[in-house]
Amino acid sequence: MMRSLHRWPGLLAALLLVVLSLSGAALSLFPAAERLTSPQAATTLSVADLAARIEAAYPQLEQIRRAPSGRITAYWFEDGAPQAAVIDPATGQEIAAADPNPFERWLTNLHRSLFLGDGGRLAMAAGAAAMLVLTLSGAGLVARRAGGWRRWFAPLRGPLAGRLHVEIARVAAAGLLLSSATALWMTASTFDLLPDGPTPPALLNDASGRTGASVAAMEMLRQTPVSELRSLSFPDPGDAADILTLKTDRGTGHLDQGTGAVLAWSGLNRWQRLSETIYMLHTGQGAAALGLVLGVMALGVPAMAGTGFALWLAGRRGRPRIRGNVAAGHAETILLVGSEGGSTWGFAAILHAALSDTGQTVHAAPMSAFDPARYRQARRIVILAATYGDGDAPASARGFLDRLQALPATPSTPLAVIGFGDRGFAAYCAFAEAVAETAAAKGWRQLIPFATVDRQSPQDFARWGRALGAAMGIDLVLSQLPSPPAALPLTLLSRRDYGADVQAPTAILRFALPAIPLWRRLARHGFGRFRAGDLLGIVPDGATVPRFYSLASSRRDGFVEIVVKKHPGGLCSSRLLELEPGDTMSAFLRRNPGFYPGRGRAPLILIGAGTGIGPLAGFVRANIRHRPIHLFFGMRHPDSDLLYGEELSDWQREGRLHRLVAACSRGRMPRYVQDALREEAAEITRLIARGARIMVCGGRDMAAGVSAALTDILAPAGLTPALLKAQGRYVEDVY
Repeated sequence: MMRSLHRWPGLLAALLLVVLSLSGAALSLFPAAERLTSPQAATTLSVADLAARIEAAYPQLEQIRRAPSGRITAYWFEDGAPQAAVIDPATGQEIAAADPNPFERWLTNLHRSLFLGDGGRLAMAAGAAAMLVLTLSGAGLVARRAGGWRRWFAPLRGPLAGRLHVEIARVAAAGLLLSSATALWMTASTFDLLPDGPTPPALLNDASGRTGASVAAMEMLRQTPVSELRSLSFPDPGDAADILTLKTDRGTGHLDQGTGAVLAWSGLNRWQRLSETIYMLHTGQGAAALGLVLGVMALGVPAMAGTGFALWLAGRRGRPRIRGNVAAGHAETILLVGSEGGSTWGFAAILHAALSDTGQTVHAAPMSAFDPARYRQARRIVILAATYGDGDAPASARGFLDRLQALPATPSTPLAVIGFGDRGFAAYCAFAEAVAETAAAKGWRQLIPFATVDRQSPQDFARWGRALGAAMGIDLVLSQLPSPPAALPLTLLSRRDYGADVQAPTAILRFALPAIPLWRRLARHGFGRFRAGDLLGIVPDGATVPRFYSLASSRRDGFVEIVVKKHPGGLCSSRLLELEPGDTMSAFLRRNPGFYPGRGRAPLILIGAGTGIGPLAGFVRANIRHRPIHLFFGMRHPDSDLLYGEELSDWQREGRLHRLVAACSRGRMPRYVQDALREEAAEITRLIARGARIMVCGGRDMAAGVSAALTDILAPAGLTPALLKAQGRYVEDVY
């Protein structure tokens, strides 16, 4: 619900909000500029002295105004023609014309009404309302993603567009909330929708009927400092009944022009002060610094509009089109999907179509939209859940477990849970399993036992589908397989072979960048944008499931590079190691944002063994800012397995690699990478204390040994790998 409340106002009102925010940001510059360029009155200068100085220069003075910036403007008649000028309060003389800045006036009309009068004001009010809804719903989503309001600035993970969207929102939310709320107040005031202010006071004393008193001698004007002045209006000297009107920050007074006596005084009430405060907060008039801050925050709107649209578009592309998706309140079967990269949505689409073909009414939605109160006609709920990283919830399932545990009553509708993953990972289907266990602990009745699908296996999925169909009393056939993304041909440029002496053939394969359309390069889709740590997907002949290899290069390197070790009976590794320069292999890209080194100057501790050196070498290659990188690399023997040996030496000389610690499992003094870590325990503890981030890439057994070694190393400091993982300072890419 909150995602929809945030998404659709943003998409529908994006252009209006961009105009509103950019014009508001530009307008925020004028109060500050006016403040800097306007001469300021001395703190001891009174209104009486100021008025006397100006009146001496311009005898037919009609009015003096002081802007919140401190600028003094005088209005008078000269030879029957009205005149106006900006005044130097020290001399009472003209220093500049009072003509308004035409660009500021144009920009103000754009910001307030789109040049359309009342209709434009209503449109801009609608934009302000949309911004208010977006800010409130966005703040709720940020808090949900961060893990609560107290973790508002917790580290983020995920694609760049998503992280940038949230980072900007974290900073700009307060300013946007203030700007949108005050804009709605001002619109209501413009259309007289707020209570009226107080009526002008009746004169307490009759006017004397005299004229000609000197303003310099009037006591009220002498007691009022210029810093409190808003305006002073002079009477018509030919009308003895006319009076002076003084408006200040404290209220409005009426003075006898013949004696200077106060005929009436009206102080500002609370309602007026509130309205003026809101005007000041919105325009920055009287608070130039605040106006600039709000203006800078407003610039976040076009940035968030761009990143928000990119996220929406990526979500649309990541999900297959599900036809005939029935509303949640009218569906017999509810499908809830937890997916990080989009592949689980493909299985959900297959299940949705198969169930619909049997006459079922089906509703599919992300797990984050879980709301049992909406499922009024549901007869079963089916959860298809992938796992992110080390057992975490994927993107479309964040907050599901918390919502499930907080349910006041267990749903009566039976539940089926299926997990998607890769058995090569230690946390295979861990999140899906946690969902099933939490539901069972709540007493939620299981429609069929928990099951898993390994490496997108069509056989596993079809087998589970038959069990689900039997429980529903229907013949359910799930025979399709989600199609991988469109692959492009990659041409091998070069190869470097290793490992022959230790019977472990390994090669660094470098491919040319594939030719892609200009719009893809500009939009940075697919091979238009990638970095070390992303995944290259290859579907070998005779296989239905892609194999993934971590990239050792980024787009800016100008090539696509991976490290491949031949596995006995491995279709993909065998095919890749048969390639010679000039041969081609079709592949596609998959983002892997959970395994990026991130920005900043904090040290990096890179730990890898064998082909796990690939993405780590890519990180070092990209380290042009000389971030301190400490690389721990495990191999069998340096004469045959020192992958990237020459480059590592060069990178050390260039300052891209601070330190290399190699561990060889064969030779006179065999040791593994975890042994090297224990030998460097003091240095690792020191680096962790400085905020270092640990990145581990390689085989599952190696990663487990590294975790055990780090557990012992960090224990005296009161830290654990699990705690560092929770802080985003320990990430793994294991296979």
